[in-house]
Amino acid sequence: MRTTHRIGRAAAVFTAVGALALTGCSDDGGKDEPDKASGSEASPSVALPKLNGEKLSVAAVWTGAEQANFVKVLKEFEKRTGATVTFVPAQDPIVNFLGTKIAGGQPPDVAMIPQVGAIKQAAEKKWAKPVGPEAKEQLAKNYSKVWQDLGSVDGTQYGVYFKAANKSLVWYNTKAFENAGASEPKTWKDFLATAETVSASGVTPVSVGGADGWTLTDWFENIYLSQAGPEKYDQLAQHKIKWTDGSVKDALTTLAQLFGKPSLIAGGADGALQTEFPASVTQTFTGGDTPKAAMVFEGDFVGVNIAQTKAKIGTDAKVFPFPAVGPEAPVVTGGDAAVALKDGKGAQALLTWLASADAAKIMAEQGGFISPNKSLDAAAYPNEVQRTMAKALITAGDAVRFDMSDQAPQSFGGTPGKGEWKILQDFLKNPKDIAGTQTKLESDAAKAYKS
Repeated sequence: MRTTHRIGRAAAVFTAVGALALTGCSDDGGKDEPDKASGSEASPSVALPKLNGEKLSVAAVWTGAEQANFVKVLKEFEKRTGATVTFVPAQDPIVNFLGTKIAGGQPPDVAMIPQVGAIKQAAEKKWAKPVGPEAKEQLAKNYSKVWQDLGSVDGTQYGVYFKAANKSLVWYNTKAFENAGASEPKTWKDFLATAETVSASGVTPVSVGGADGWTLTDWFENIYLSQAGPEKYDQLAQHKIKWTDGSVKDALTTLAQLFGKPSLIAGGADGALQTEFPASVTQTFTGGDTPKAAMVFEGDFVGVNIAQTKAKIGTDAKVFPFPAVGPEAPVVTGGDAAVALKDGKGAQALLTWLASADAAKIMAEQGGFISPNKSLDAAAYPNEVQRTMAKALITAGDAVRFDMSDQAPQSFGGTPGKGEWKILQDFLKNPKDIAGTQTKLESDAAKAYKS
Protein backbone atom coordinates (compact mmCIF):
# COMPACT_ATOMS: atom_id res chain seq x y z
CA MET A 1 0.00 0.00 0.00
CA ARG A 2 2.07 2.85 -1.27
CA THR A 3 -0.67 5.43 -0.87
CA THR A 4 0.51 6.01 2.66
CA HIS A 5 4.08 4.89 2.38
CA ARG A 6 4.62 6.60 -0.98
CA ILE A 7 4.34 9.87 0.81
CA GLY A 8 6.67 8.50 3.36
CA ARG A 9 9.25 7.50 0.79
CA ALA A 10 9.40 10.80 -0.98
CA ALA A 11 10.56 12.43 2.18
CA ALA A 12 12.46 15.52 3.12
CA VAL A 13 14.41 15.64 6.33
CA PHE A 14 14.77 18.72 8.47
CA THR A 15 15.73 19.57 12.02
CA ALA A 16 13.23 21.57 14.04
CA VAL A 17 14.00 21.52 17.71
CA GLY A 18 10.89 22.17 19.72
CA ALA A 19 8.80 22.68 16.58
CA LEU A 20 6.54 19.77 17.31
CA ALA A 21 4.61 20.41 20.49
CA LEU A 22 2.57 17.27 19.96
CA THR A 23 2.26 16.02 23.49
CA GLY A 24 -1.35 15.66 24.46
CA CYS A 25 -2.70 17.13 21.21
CA SER A 26 -6.32 16.24 20.86
CA ASP A 27 -8.25 15.37 17.76
CA ASP A 28 -10.84 18.04 18.42
CA GLY A 29 -12.54 17.35 15.12
CA GLY A 30 -12.75 21.12 14.81
CA LYS A 31 -14.35 22.33 11.64
CA ASP A 32 -12.71 25.69 11.16
CA GLU A 33 -14.47 26.14 7.83
CA PRO A 34 -18.21 25.46 7.69
CA ASP A 35 -18.15 24.23 4.09
CA LYS A 36 -15.57 21.55 3.41
CA ALA A 37 -16.61 20.80 -0.16
CA SER A 38 -14.46 23.34 -1.97
CA GLY A 39 -12.73 26.66 -1.68
CA SER A 40 -14.72 28.32 -4.46
CA GLU A 41 -16.87 30.50 -2.19
CA ALA A 42 -13.95 32.71 -1.26
CA SER A 43 -12.38 35.09 -3.78
CA PRO A 44 -9.97 33.03 -5.91
CA SER A 45 -6.34 33.71 -5.08
CA VAL A 46 -5.06 32.28 -8.36
CA ALA A 47 -5.95 33.23 -11.94
CA LEU A 48 -6.62 30.29 -14.27
CA PRO A 49 -7.28 30.28 -18.02
CA LYS A 50 -10.52 29.12 -19.61
CA LEU A 51 -10.07 25.59 -20.94
CA ASN A 52 -13.59 24.82 -22.11
CA GLY A 53 -13.77 21.35 -23.64
CA GLU A 54 -10.12 20.47 -22.97
CA LYS A 55 -9.51 16.98 -21.61
CA LEU A 56 -6.63 16.41 -19.20
CA SER A 57 -5.35 13.50 -17.10
CA VAL A 58 -3.39 13.27 -13.85
CA ALA A 59 -1.59 10.09 -12.76
CA ALA A 60 -0.76 9.23 -9.14
CA VAL A 61 -0.29 6.14 -6.99
CA TRP A 62 -2.95 7.33 -4.56
CA THR A 63 -5.99 5.16 -3.85
CA GLY A 64 -8.95 5.13 -1.46
CA ALA A 65 -9.70 8.26 0.55
CA GLU A 66 -6.49 9.91 -0.61
CA GLN A 67 -7.53 9.57 -4.24
CA ALA A 68 -11.09 10.69 -3.50
CA ASN A 69 -9.86 13.81 -1.71
CA PHE A 70 -7.52 14.70 -4.56
CA VAL A 71 -10.34 14.28 -7.06
CA LYS A 72 -12.19 17.05 -5.18
CA VAL A 73 -9.22 19.32 -5.92
CA LEU A 74 -9.44 18.38 -9.60
CA LYS A 75 -13.21 18.96 -9.63
CA GLU A 76 -12.71 22.53 -8.43
CA PHE A 77 -10.15 23.03 -11.21
CA GLU A 78 -12.77 21.79 -13.70
CA LYS A 79 -15.32 24.23 -12.25
CA ARG A 80 -12.97 27.18 -12.61
CA THR A 81 -11.58 26.38 -16.06
CA GLY A 82 -14.19 24.34 -17.93
CA ALA A 83 -11.72 21.51 -18.53
CA THR A 84 -12.40 17.84 -17.83
CA VAL A 85 -9.77 16.05 -15.74
CA THR A 86 -9.42 12.28 -15.40
CA PHE A 87 -7.54 10.68 -12.51
CA VAL A 88 -5.30 7.84 -13.75
CA PRO A 89 -4.37 5.25 -11.08
CA ALA A 90 -0.64 4.52 -11.34
CA GLN A 91 1.40 1.56 -10.21
CA ASP A 92 4.52 1.67 -8.09
CA PRO A 93 7.27 2.51 -8.97
CA ILE A 94 5.64 5.30 -10.92
CA VAL A 95 8.66 5.86 -13.17
CA ASN A 96 8.19 2.41 -14.67
CA PHE A 97 4.46 3.06 -15.05
CA LEU A 98 5.09 6.37 -16.81
CA GLY A 99 7.72 4.79 -19.05
CA THR A 100 5.15 2.29 -20.28
CA LYS A 101 2.58 5.03 -20.90
CA ILE A 102 5.06 7.21 -22.75
CA ALA A 103 6.30 4.29 -24.84
CA GLY A 104 2.68 3.64 -25.81
CA GLY A 105 2.15 7.26 -26.77
CA GLN A 106 -0.34 7.91 -23.97
CA PRO A 107 1.40 9.86 -21.21
CA PRO A 108 -0.80 11.66 -18.68
CA ASP A 109 -0.73 15.44 -18.83
CA VAL A 110 0.54 15.62 -15.24
CA ALA A 111 2.02 13.01 -12.88
CA MET A 112 2.41 13.21 -9.11
CA ILE A 113 6.02 12.07 -8.65
CA PRO A 114 7.17 11.16 -5.14
CA GLN A 115 10.96 10.95 -5.44
CA VAL A 116 13.60 13.56 -6.18
CA GLY A 117 15.51 10.93 -8.14
CA ALA A 118 12.42 10.15 -10.19
CA ILE A 119 11.93 13.84 -11.08
CA LYS A 120 15.55 13.99 -12.19
CA GLN A 121 15.10 10.80 -14.20
CA ALA A 122 11.99 12.20 -15.90
CA ALA A 123 13.89 15.36 -16.80
CA GLU A 124 16.90 13.47 -18.12
CA LYS A 125 14.65 11.30 -20.29
CA LYS A 126 13.03 14.49 -21.66
CA TRP A 127 9.64 13.36 -20.32
CA ALA A 128 9.17 16.31 -17.97
CA LYS A 129 8.25 19.77 -19.22
CA PRO A 130 9.57 22.89 -17.49
CA VAL A 131 7.20 24.80 -15.23
CA GLY A 132 5.67 27.87 -16.90
CA PRO A 133 5.68 31.49 -15.63
CA GLU A 134 2.23 31.36 -13.99
CA ALA A 135 3.09 28.31 -11.88
CA LYS A 136 6.49 29.82 -11.06
CA GLU A 137 4.72 32.91 -9.79
CA GLN A 138 2.63 30.77 -7.43
CA LEU A 139 5.74 28.92 -6.28
CA ALA A 140 7.59 32.15 -5.52
CA LYS A 141 4.56 33.43 -3.61
CA ASN A 142 3.67 30.29 -1.66
CA TYR A 143 6.79 28.13 -1.22
CA SER A 144 10.09 28.52 0.54
CA LYS A 145 13.14 28.29 -1.69
CA VAL A 146 14.03 24.78 -0.60
CA TRP A 147 10.72 23.35 -1.89
CA GLN A 148 11.29 25.12 -5.19
CA ASP A 149 14.82 23.71 -5.36
CA LEU A 150 13.58 20.20 -4.62
CA GLY A 151 11.44 20.39 -7.76
CA SER A 152 14.32 21.65 -9.90
CA VAL A 153 16.89 19.79 -11.98
CA ASP A 154 20.08 21.61 -12.98
CA GLY A 155 18.44 24.96 -12.34
CA THR A 156 15.25 24.27 -14.32
CA GLN A 157 11.95 24.05 -12.44
CA TYR A 158 9.98 20.87 -13.21
CA GLY A 159 8.07 19.98 -10.06
CA VAL A 160 5.39 21.62 -7.91
CA TYR A 161 5.29 20.03 -4.46
CA PHE A 162 1.62 19.65 -3.62
CA LYS A 163 1.77 17.24 -0.70
CA ALA A 164 4.07 16.68 2.25
CA ALA A 165 4.17 14.38 5.28
CA ASN A 166 5.94 14.64 8.62
CA LYS A 167 7.70 11.31 9.10
CA SER A 168 9.52 11.73 12.40
CA LEU A 169 6.73 10.72 14.71
CA VAL A 170 6.18 7.89 17.18
CA TRP A 171 2.51 7.04 17.70
CA TYR A 172 1.51 5.27 20.89
CA ASN A 173 -1.41 3.47 22.47
CA THR A 174 -2.34 5.71 25.40
CA LYS A 175 -3.98 2.91 27.36
CA ALA A 176 -0.84 0.76 27.10
CA PHE A 177 1.30 3.69 28.27
CA GLU A 178 -1.04 4.47 31.17
CA ASN A 179 -1.13 0.85 32.31
CA ALA A 180 2.67 0.71 32.24
CA GLY A 181 3.12 4.09 33.92
CA ALA A 182 5.19 5.20 30.91
CA SER A 183 5.74 8.77 29.75
CA GLU A 184 6.68 10.28 26.40
CA PRO A 185 10.47 10.16 25.88
CA LYS A 186 12.45 13.04 24.43
CA THR A 187 15.83 11.36 23.87
CA TRP A 188 16.88 8.01 22.43
CA LYS A 189 18.11 6.91 25.85
CA ASP A 190 14.70 7.75 27.31
CA PHE A 191 12.99 5.96 24.42
CA LEU A 192 14.81 2.72 25.19
CA ALA A 193 14.00 3.11 28.89
CA THR A 194 10.33 3.69 28.05
CA ALA A 195 10.36 0.58 25.88
CA GLU A 196 11.68 -1.47 28.80
CA THR A 197 9.02 -0.01 31.10
CA VAL A 198 6.25 -0.96 28.68
CA SER A 199 7.76 -4.41 28.19
CA ALA A 200 7.75 -4.99 31.96
CA SER A 201 4.00 -4.33 31.97
CA GLY A 202 3.42 -7.31 29.70
CA VAL A 203 2.98 -5.45 26.39
CA THR A 204 5.61 -5.56 23.62
CA PRO A 205 6.71 -1.95 23.18
CA VAL A 206 7.54 -1.42 19.49
CA SER A 207 5.85 -2.40 16.23
CA VAL A 208 8.10 -2.48 13.15
CA GLY A 209 6.78 -2.94 9.61
CA GLY A 210 9.95 -4.64 8.41
CA ALA A 211 8.31 -6.38 5.46
CA ASP A 212 8.46 -2.96 3.78
CA GLY A 213 12.14 -2.05 3.57
CA TRP A 214 11.40 1.66 3.27
CA THR A 215 10.36 1.83 6.93
CA LEU A 216 13.83 0.65 7.93
CA THR A 217 15.55 3.34 5.88
CA ASP A 218 13.41 5.85 7.78
CA TRP A 219 14.61 4.47 11.11
CA PHE A 220 18.22 4.80 9.94
CA GLU A 221 17.81 8.30 8.47
CA ASN A 222 16.21 9.77 11.59
CA ILE A 223 18.97 8.39 13.76
CA TYR A 224 21.72 9.39 11.33
CA LEU A 225 20.55 13.00 10.91
CA SER A 226 20.19 13.53 14.65
CA GLN A 227 23.46 11.82 15.54
CA ALA A 228 25.78 12.74 12.66
CA GLY A 229 24.29 16.13 11.85
CA PRO A 230 23.09 17.82 8.65
CA GLU A 231 26.51 18.23 6.98
CA LYS A 232 27.37 14.54 7.23
CA TYR A 233 23.84 13.69 6.18
CA ASP A 234 24.25 15.71 2.99
CA GLN A 235 27.58 14.08 2.26
CA LEU A 236 26.24 10.56 2.66
CA ALA A 237 23.11 11.38 0.66
CA GLN A 238 25.30 12.45 -2.26
CA HIS A 239 27.72 9.54 -1.71
CA LYS A 240 30.53 12.01 -1.06
CA ILE A 241 31.45 9.87 1.93
CA LYS A 242 31.24 6.11 1.94
CA TRP A 243 28.82 3.92 3.82
CA THR A 244 31.85 2.48 5.59
CA ASP A 245 32.32 5.86 7.29
CA GLY A 246 32.41 5.86 11.08
CA SER A 247 29.26 7.96 11.25
CA VAL A 248 27.30 5.13 9.60
CA LYS A 249 28.78 2.67 12.09
CA ASP A 250 27.60 4.91 14.94
CA ALA A 251 24.06 5.14 13.56
CA LEU A 252 23.78 1.39 12.97
CA THR A 253 25.15 0.76 16.46
CA THR A 254 22.44 3.02 17.88
CA LEU A 255 19.73 1.33 15.82
CA ALA A 256 20.99 -2.06 16.99
CA GLN A 257 20.19 -1.03 20.56
CA LEU A 258 16.56 -1.57 19.55
CA PHE A 259 16.83 -4.15 16.76
CA GLY A 260 19.20 -6.23 18.88
CA LYS A 261 16.53 -6.82 21.53
CA PRO A 262 13.84 -9.02 19.95
CA SER A 263 11.76 -8.81 23.13
CA LEU A 264 11.19 -5.11 22.44
CA ILE A 265 9.78 -5.72 18.94
CA ALA A 266 6.38 -7.24 18.20
CA GLY A 267 7.01 -10.74 16.90
CA GLY A 268 10.74 -10.29 17.21
CA ALA A 269 12.84 -9.79 14.10
CA ASP A 270 11.14 -12.62 12.23
CA GLY A 271 7.69 -11.26 13.04
CA ALA A 272 8.68 -7.72 12.06
CA LEU A 273 10.02 -8.92 8.71
CA GLN A 274 6.62 -10.47 8.00
CA THR A 275 4.70 -7.36 9.06
CA GLU A 276 3.76 -4.86 6.37
CA PHE A 277 3.47 -1.19 7.25
CA PRO A 278 -0.35 -0.98 7.54
CA ALA A 279 -0.43 -3.98 9.89
CA SER A 280 2.34 -2.47 12.01
CA VAL A 281 -0.04 0.41 12.74
CA THR A 282 -3.31 -1.43 13.21
CA GLN A 283 -1.78 -4.01 15.56
CA THR A 284 -0.71 -1.12 17.80
CA PHE A 285 -4.24 0.19 18.21
CA THR A 286 -6.35 -2.96 18.41
CA GLY A 287 -6.61 -5.53 21.19
CA GLY A 288 -7.89 -3.32 23.98
CA ASP A 289 -5.58 -3.37 27.02
CA THR A 290 -3.26 -5.89 25.40
CA PRO A 291 -2.32 -4.70 21.90
CA LYS A 292 0.46 -6.50 20.04
CA ALA A 293 2.59 -3.37 20.49
CA ALA A 294 2.42 -0.06 22.33
CA MET A 295 4.26 2.16 19.84
CA VAL A 296 4.80 2.46 16.08
CA PHE A 297 7.17 4.83 14.30
CA GLU A 298 6.15 6.60 11.09
CA GLY A 299 4.63 9.74 9.67
CA ASP A 300 1.42 11.70 10.00
CA PHE A 301 -0.10 9.40 7.37
CA VAL A 302 -0.31 6.76 10.10
CA GLY A 303 -3.58 8.46 10.93
CA VAL A 304 -5.16 6.88 7.84
CA ASN A 305 -4.39 3.42 9.22
CA ILE A 306 -5.44 4.32 12.75
CA ALA A 307 -8.79 5.32 11.29
CA GLN A 308 -9.29 1.66 10.32
CA THR A 309 -9.34 0.77 14.01
CA LYS A 310 -11.68 2.05 16.73
CA ALA A 311 -8.92 4.19 18.21
CA LYS A 312 -9.39 7.96 18.23
CA ILE A 313 -6.41 10.18 17.53
CA GLY A 314 -5.73 12.49 20.45
CA THR A 315 -7.45 10.21 22.94
CA ASP A 316 -6.61 6.54 22.28
CA ALA A 317 -3.70 7.30 19.96
CA LYS A 318 -1.19 10.04 20.69
CA VAL A 319 2.12 11.00 19.16
CA PHE A 320 5.52 12.35 20.15
CA PRO A 321 8.52 13.50 18.04
CA PHE A 322 11.18 10.97 17.09
CA PRO A 323 13.57 11.03 20.07
CA ALA A 324 16.79 12.99 19.77
CA VAL A 325 19.93 10.90 19.46
CA GLY A 326 22.22 13.92 19.18
CA PRO A 327 21.71 17.57 20.10
CA GLU A 328 18.74 18.04 17.79
CA ALA A 329 15.67 15.89 17.17
CA PRO A 330 15.13 14.98 13.51
CA VAL A 331 11.94 15.49 11.55
CA VAL A 332 11.29 13.72 8.26
CA THR A 333 8.66 14.92 5.85
CA GLY A 334 7.49 13.37 2.59
CA GLY A 335 6.35 15.04 -0.59
CA ASP A 336 4.68 14.47 -3.96
CA ALA A 337 5.45 16.85 -6.81
CA ALA A 338 3.23 17.56 -9.80
CA VAL A 339 5.21 17.32 -13.06
CA ALA A 340 3.88 18.14 -16.53
CA LEU A 341 4.52 15.44 -19.13
CA LYS A 342 2.76 17.21 -22.00
CA ASP A 343 3.16 20.64 -23.51
CA GLY A 344 0.15 22.89 -23.56
CA LYS A 345 -1.89 25.40 -21.62
CA GLY A 346 -3.92 22.75 -19.79
CA ALA A 347 -1.00 20.96 -18.11
CA GLN A 348 0.57 24.26 -17.08
CA ALA A 349 -2.73 25.49 -15.68
CA LEU A 350 -2.93 22.34 -13.54
CA LEU A 351 0.54 23.03 -12.15
CA THR A 352 -0.46 26.62 -11.40
CA TRP A 353 -3.61 25.40 -9.64
CA LEU A 354 -1.75 22.81 -7.55
CA ALA A 355 0.78 25.45 -6.48
CA SER A 356 -2.01 27.67 -5.14
CA ALA A 357 -3.29 28.02 -1.59
CA ASP A 358 -6.84 27.46 -2.91
CA ALA A 359 -6.02 23.93 -4.07
CA ALA A 360 -4.11 23.13 -0.87
CA LYS A 361 -7.06 24.33 1.23
CA ILE A 362 -9.49 21.90 -0.41
CA MET A 363 -7.19 18.95 0.25
CA ALA A 364 -6.29 20.07 3.77
CA GLU A 365 -9.92 20.32 4.86
CA GLN A 366 -10.43 16.62 4.13
CA GLY A 367 -7.73 15.52 6.60
CA GLY A 368 -4.81 13.13 6.10
CA PHE A 369 -2.81 15.78 4.25
CA ILE A 370 -0.08 18.31 4.97
CA SER A 371 0.95 21.04 2.54
CA PRO A 372 4.33 22.77 2.15
CA ASN A 373 2.37 25.80 0.89
CA LYS A 374 3.19 28.54 3.39
CA SER A 375 0.22 30.68 2.27
CA LEU A 376 -2.29 28.05 3.42
CA ASP A 377 -4.15 29.11 6.57
CA ALA A 378 -3.53 26.47 9.24
CA ALA A 379 -7.21 26.74 10.20
CA ALA A 380 -7.98 24.68 7.09
CA TYR A 381 -6.70 21.54 8.83
CA PRO A 382 -9.48 19.60 10.60
CA ASN A 383 -7.74 19.02 13.94
CA GLU A 384 -5.01 20.38 16.18
CA VAL A 385 -2.70 17.40 15.62
CA GLN A 386 -2.49 18.12 11.89
CA ARG A 387 -2.23 21.86 12.44
CA THR A 388 0.76 21.38 14.71
CA MET A 389 2.53 19.03 12.30
CA ALA A 390 1.86 21.39 9.38
CA LYS A 391 3.17 24.38 11.34
CA ALA A 392 6.35 22.44 12.13
CA LEU A 393 6.88 21.84 8.41
CA ILE A 394 6.39 25.49 7.52
CA THR A 395 8.49 26.72 10.46
CA ALA A 396 11.40 24.57 9.28
CA GLY A 397 11.55 26.64 6.10
CA ASP A 398 14.78 26.25 4.17
CA ALA A 399 16.24 23.82 6.72
CA VAL A 400 14.60 20.97 4.77
CA ARG A 401 16.70 18.07 3.53
CA PHE A 402 15.30 15.40 1.27
CA ASP A 403 15.09 11.76 2.28
CA MET A 404 18.44 10.13 1.72
CA SER A 405 17.20 6.94 0.08
CA ASP A 406 15.03 8.94 -2.31
CA GLN A 407 18.02 10.99 -3.42
CA ALA A 408 19.82 7.77 -4.30
CA PRO A 409 19.45 5.89 -7.58
CA GLN A 410 16.29 3.78 -7.41
CA SER A 411 18.24 0.52 -7.62
CA PHE A 412 19.89 1.37 -4.29
CA GLY A 413 17.38 3.47 -2.38
CA GLY A 414 13.95 2.50 -3.66
CA THR A 415 13.59 -1.07 -4.89
CA PRO A 416 11.99 -3.91 -2.88
CA GLY A 417 14.37 -6.80 -2.30
CA LYS A 418 17.44 -4.84 -3.39
CA GLY A 419 19.95 -2.28 -2.19
CA GLU A 420 19.35 -0.42 1.03
CA TRP A 421 15.89 -1.89 1.62
CA LYS A 422 17.12 -5.49 1.51
CA ILE A 423 20.36 -4.82 3.39
CA LEU A 424 18.56 -3.14 6.27
CA GLN A 425 16.07 -6.02 6.39
CA ASP A 426 19.07 -8.33 6.74
CA PHE A 427 20.40 -6.01 9.45
CA LEU A 428 17.12 -6.26 11.35
CA LYS A 429 17.58 -10.03 11.27
CA ASN A 430 21.24 -9.82 12.36
CA PRO A 431 21.99 -6.43 13.97
CA LYS A 432 25.33 -7.63 15.30
CA ASP A 433 26.82 -7.56 11.79
CA ILE A 434 27.43 -3.84 11.62
CA ALA A 435 30.67 -4.02 9.62
CA GLY A 436 29.17 -6.48 7.13
CA THR A 437 26.11 -4.28 6.74
CA GLN A 438 28.29 -1.25 6.01
CA THR A 439 30.31 -3.17 3.43
CA LYS A 440 27.19 -4.33 1.62
CA LEU A 441 25.67 -0.85 1.68
CA GLU A 442 28.81 0.70 0.24
CA SER A 443 29.17 -1.99 -2.45
CA ASP A 444 25.59 -1.57 -3.66
CA ALA A 445 25.70 2.23 -3.39
CA ALA A 446 28.92 2.45 -5.40
CA LYS A 447 27.45 0.35 -8.20
CA ALA A 448 24.20 2.31 -8.28
CA TYR A 449 25.80 5.76 -8.27
CA LYS A 450 28.32 4.70 -10.92
CA SER A 451 25.61 3.52 -13.28
